[in-house]
Amino acid sequence: MTGRRRQDWLGYLFVAPYLLLFGAFLVGPLLYGLRLSLFRWEMLNATPPAFIGLGNYREAFSDPNFWKALWATLRMVVWITPCTVLLALFTALGLHSLRGRRQGLYRAAYFVPTMLTITVVGILWRWFYHPDLGLFNSCLQAWFGLKAPWFSDAAWATAAIVIMTVWWTMGGPMVILLAGLQGVPVQYAEAATLDGAGPLQRLWYVTLPILRPVLLFTVALNTIGAFQIFGQTYLVTRGGPEYATRTLVHLIYDTAFQNYRLGYAAALSWLMFLLIGAFAVMQFRMLRER
Repeated sequence: MTGRRRQDWLGYLFVAPYLLLFGAFLVGPLLYGLRLSLFRWEMLNATPPAFIGLGNYREAFSDPNFWKALWATLRMVVWITPCTVLLALFTALGLHSLRGRRQGLYRAAYFVPTMLTITVVGILWRWFYHPDLGLFNSCLQAWFGLKAPWFSDAAWATAAIVIMTVWWTMGGPMVILLAGLQGVPVQYAEAATLDGAGPLQRLWYVTLPILRPVLLFTVALNTIGAFQIFGQTYLVTRGGPEYATRTLVHLIYDTAFQNYRLGYAAALSWLMFLLIGAFAVMQFRMLRER
């Protein structure tokens, strides 16, 4: 065996444990879910599972609950992704201008919320949004003499989930963007300064183009995360009011583990998978390096 082929086999040997786990815990369940989506599999029904082809998918496209959950999810994505990425970018720019221990202190403070579990965050923010005893309504009542209908109005409930999610997830993208900013060569900014470029011009024409791959990764990662929102709506708004905040994952959970319709839930999961893939491809085409 030549040295080149031996190196190749050694490389395959080293990645084999990951590939085995990847296949067992991701590819395998994914393919099993695809098979399951082609069956009428209802655990509360005495009849055995029956192959119905694309019947579950046709039912999804005619199901008003699916469309309502889809629009609720898209609203979350449209608000959460840009708000999280922009706030993370501005925070990273501010931290990048600091030096020494102060940067590490502020970076840790912004990153701490991402270390909390969704259960802790959900309980905490459900108290914040409480109509009578919550922190936010107490402040609004004291300052402006009004109370916000966080749980009884669809628009306010959506805003509540968006604010909570941005606060909880902003630290991760901020750290990634800060690392990208620290990798931008100083010479480019110095050359732009000598050419008369101001701070905003340096940011727009020098920093952001170099930061494009990191921004692409951050936007794609946050978009996928926004599509998968579940814990926030389940713990804080319970999907209300009138299912206005019940996302696709929440609908899949209710379908599979409340109504025990496993085949239909698998079809909904595959539709969400295809939707996320389409959005990811579109973002890569829009933001890729030219």
